[in-house]
Amino acid sequence: MAPHSEGGRDGGPGRPGTAAAEPLSDRGRWRALAVCLVAGFMTLLDVSIVNVALPSVRVALDAPEADLQWVLSGYALAFGLFLIPAGRIGDARGRRVVFMTGLALFVLASAACGAAQSSLWLVAARALQGLAAGLISPQISALIQQMFTGAERGRAFGMLGSVIGMSTAVGPLLGGLLIHAAGPQEGWRWVFYVNVPLGIVCLVLARRLLPDTPSARRIPLRSLDPVGVLLLGTGVLALLLPFVQAQQWHGPEKWLLLVLSAALLTAFVAWERRQSARGASPVVDLALFHERGYWLGCALILLYFGGFTSIFFISALYLQAGLHLSALLAGLAITPFAVGSGVAATIGGRLVTRFGRRLVAVGLVMVATGLGATALAVHLAPGRSAAWAMTGPLLLAGLGSGLVIAPNQTLALSRVPVRSAGSAGGTLQTGQRVGSAVGIAAVGAVFFARLADDGWATAYDHGLLVSLAFVLGSLLLALGDLRAGARESRTQPT
Repeated sequence: MAPHSEGGRDGGPGRPGTAAAEPLSDRGRWRALAVCLVAGFMTLLDVSIVNVALPSVRVALDAPEADLQWVLSGYALAFGLFLIPAGRIGDARGRRVVFMTGLALFVLASAACGAAQSSLWLVAARALQGLAAGLISPQISALIQQMFTGAERGRAFGMLGSVIGMSTAVGPLLGGLLIHAAGPQEGWRWVFYVNVPLGIVCLVLARRLLPDTPSARRIPLRSLDPVGVLLLGTGVLALLLPFVQAQQWHGPEKWLLLVLSAALLTAFVAWERRQSARGASPVVDLALFHERGYWLGCALILLYFGGFTSIFFISALYLQAGLHLSALLAGLAITPFAVGSGVAATIGGRLVTRFGRRLVAVGLVMVATGLGATALAVHLAPGRSAAWAMTGPLLLAGLGSGLVIAPNQTLALSRVPVRSAGSAGGTLQTGQRVGSAVGIAAVGAVFFARLADDGWATAYDHGLLVSLAFVLGSLLLALGDLRAGARESRTQPT
């Protein structure tokens, strides 16, 4: 199949804005994809790998609980806030240069995290690390849009889906291995230092292998819609903050931020419509949401990530604090989900062009069944045996997850113009971050409420049921899309 590349020479850097740049060869495109996937793995791994390091960080830096929460939340907030603006900047200024800038910043921030001498230092470095991750992530989906078409694009997104599923699920295992190898006192630093050599190698390869963006050009700052970026960033921040800080901010006044968020996001939509009417370039092309496949994909993945990422949050707590397993053993118990997700995502990427949204619906049914079976296994198995009883159901849930994330991304972006791929991918991934924050807060609230009265096993069961509710919500959207598609097929003239 002919490559769908906007430019770049295989093995050479080229120049941003060079419309006559030669397309990448088949080999060059897959090598460029490998660089993107390694960078994506690092940024997503740092969402989950830090969980098992927090007990060591608390002792080493004498960190209060609020600072420990911000070690996680600061990364997630900065990551989510910069996804859409970074996608827009990549579309306008060049995806390769934004990718490399983010990767260099990520390496420096990781080194700063590992060298932290206080909890405040670590919180600030983690926020910078999240900003860098937000710069990198939307360029990956945009580069896939740029380099591949048709079935090959599905395969590429399938590989990206494997990375998303595995990086989230194997984070606790890799963190446990690093802490076990380097010792509990200093092992937590290597959770961050491991990014440095890998990131440097990835940076060198990115300069050689990634294609340019021929449509990129030097444009004034006002063309990047700074007002839209500010309204969107503050609106998302006001939306996420009360959920991220749900355990630390006990008063009900935090929910007033949701009203502020609604006002800011309404103003953002009005501003973007004005930008489009004036012929200016908005940070988000609202016309994208006229396409049912795109807005439905964004809504579906928001709900799914609300259930998906919260599984690992409460599983790590239950296995380590409830069953008193080591970080390494807790990571091993969750690994079947990662294995299943990685295997199924590759398969899903190959099948999505044939089965479409039906494949996503089947995956969601598998995830829901796996979560229900996990809750049942924990309820029936006594003591530590519950950890091993979980592995089979988690494997089933992981296999289902692999059929959801990558195929949904492929379907959502299938009709998005390549020139808008960065901002469209950033919007889609912002839904993932928002869903993760809301899901962890909702599941965590139920988990901790039941823990005080009923113990670890019952708390874990109830937390899983909330995760299951998010997954069932995304399944309803998928089924609604299938029904709407069937109606359209019946009404089309033969």
